[in-house]
Amino acid sequence: MPSRPQLAHLTAALNELREKGTYFKLRILEDQQAPVCHYDGREVINLASNNYLGLANDPRLIEAAINATRKLGVGSGAVRTIAGTMRIHMELEEKIAAFKNVEACVVFQSGFTANAGTVSSILGKEDFILSDELNHASIIDGARLSRAKIKVFRHKDAAHCEELLKEIQNDPGKKLIITDGVFSMDGDIGPVDKLAALAEKYGAIMMVDDAHASGVLGRNGRGSVDHFGMHGRVDVQVGTLSKAIGALGGYVCGSRDLIDYLYHRARPFLFSTSHPPSVAATCIKAFEILETEPERIERLWSNTRYLQSQLQSAGFNIGGLTTPATETPITPLIIGDGRQTMEFSRALFDAGILGTGIAFPTVPEGKARVRLIVTSEHTRPQLDRALETLTTIARKAGILNAA
Repeated sequence: MPSRPQLAHLTAALNELREKGTYFKLRILEDQQAPVCHYDGREVINLASNNYLGLANDPRLIEAAINATRKLGVGSGAVRTIAGTMRIHMELEEKIAAFKNVEACVVFQSGFTANAGTVSSILGKEDFILSDELNHASIIDGARLSRAKIKVFRHKDAAHCEELLKEIQNDPGKKLIITDGVFSMDGDIGPVDKLAALAEKYGAIMMVDDAHASGVLGRNGRGSVDHFGMHGRVDVQVGTLSKAIGALGGYVCGSRDLIDYLYHRARPFLFSTSHPPSVAATCIKAFEILETEPERIERLWSNTRYLQSQLQSAGFNIGGLTTPATETPITPLIIGDGRQTMEFSRALFDAGILGTGIAFPTVPEGKARVRLIVTSEHTRPQLDRALETLTTIARKAGILNAA
C-alpha cells in the first residue's frame, strides 16, 4: 500500500538511506540471547549483544521471573505514583542503592528515560550543562528538554571542560557536568575522576551515565564511580538493567533528596506504568549473582583481552590515533565508509557471525564501524572461529590486506 502524500518525505529519506547503502532491516532472534543463537533462521556466533555476563538467559533469573509472575501477576496495573508501586519495586531500589553505596535509588522504565527524565527535571532554562561531545543520545535529549544552556566539551577533554566552566562560573544558574562512564560506540572510559574534581572546584553537579559500565567496571561490576574510587563525589549515577543485568530498565542513584525529587518531577517516572514484577524479581536476582560470582566479570575481561589482541594482530583498527582506543568489551572495527561497513556486516552474517554495522547518524560521517561485544559466556573455540571468519571476510572485502 503506497504512503499517503503527507508522508512522502519519509519515503524520500528512506530512499536516500538505500542509495547510501546504510538502510537496514531488523534481524529477528528466534531463541535465547546466547553466544551462539539463531537470527532469521541462520545460526550465528553472536558478537552484537549487550548481554555482557550471560544473565539474560541464566536459569536462576528465569526461575525468579516465573515465581514472581505466579505470585504477583504479569503487570503492576498503574504508574508508581498512583497505584503501581509494589513491594518488589521498593526491594529492587533498596538492593541497587546498597550495591552502589548511595542513600537511595529510583528505577525507570529504560536507561534512556532515566537519563532524559533526570536531566530534564533537575535543571531549567537559567542553568548550564557541560556535556562530552560523544555522550549518549538520551543525555542529549534530556539536555534539550531541560531548556538549559548546553556547552559541549571535546571528548574526554577535562581541560576544555574547565575552560567552559571558567567562562560561565560567574553566571547565575546551576551547572551540571555529565559524561558517559563507558562510551557506547568506542568503548573508552570517561574521565570521571577528573570531571568530578572540576565539579567540586566550581560547585557544579556531577552526573555519570554508567549504562555500559554497570556489571563491567569496578568491584563486582559497581561501575565507573567505583572504578575510579569516587564514591560520595558523584551526585547523580545512572545505570541500566537491560545490559549486563540482563533484563529491562534503568535507574538513578544518589541522595535521598535527589530520588524523592525525581519521584515528584521526573516525567517518565510519573507517566509510565511500572515494571512487571517478573522484571523486578529478575533484576534483584542478577544483583545477588554480581555480588557472589565475580568470576563472571573475570571471564568477560579474559575474553575481551583475547579477542582484541587477536584482532589487532590481524590488522584491524579497533581505535587509537584518530579515534579513541577501546578500553572495555565494546570493540569497534573502524572501517569509515558507511556503505562498505554495512556490506561487511551483511557478509559476516552470511558467514555465521553477527556483528552489527553502525553508520551515520549513530556515529559521525567517516567513522562507520562494525561494533563487536564479547561476553563472559563465549568459549575460546567460538572466539577462534569468529576471528577466522572476520579475517577471511575482511580480506575479501579489502578491509584487510590479503595475506
